[in-house]
Amino acid sequence: MARWERFEGEAPQLAAAVRRLLDAHRHKTLATLRRDGGPRISGTESEFRDGDLWFGSMWMARKAVDLRRDPRFALHSGSEDPPEGDPSTWPGDAKLSGRAVEVTDPRQVAAAHGGETPQERSHLFRADIDEVVWTRVGTPADHLLIDLWRPGAGVRQFKR
Repeated sequence: MARWERFEGEAPQLAAAVRRLLDAHRHKTLATLRRDGGPRISGTESEFRDGDLWFGSMWMARKAVDLRRDPRFALHSGSEDPPEGDPSTWPGDAKLSGRAVEVTDPRQVAAAHGGETPQERSHLFRADIDEVVWTRVGTPADHLLIDLWRPGAGVRQFKR
């Protein structure tokens, strides 16, 4: 597992591309695991702060309950359709997976809310990352390029 800061240090170009994609859309898709092991998809927002990737949840929402029971998650950036004339100009999409670490320390929770204690209870999670993927259309536009990073393994690129 790695925090965002480690990912940036090991793969700065990939981290910059993935961050641009995650920052390009306010809403992302978060996958968690239901009690029976089935997948659950939820909308979420995320932010980068202090070398970490953070996301939250309303108090006792299904995704928070899922993550408290089983912290495994996958996060997918928003994505636009590739341009029809030249799909190789599409910036692609980003996915990452790992484990969500719930943060309950009042000081850290307040820092995540601009230095003030939130008026309503909520959950705050820090992402511990075990895989990051950036997928885009190659040049010429007859294949996909997929960059994959895992902690300590560097970046590998695949063509499909």
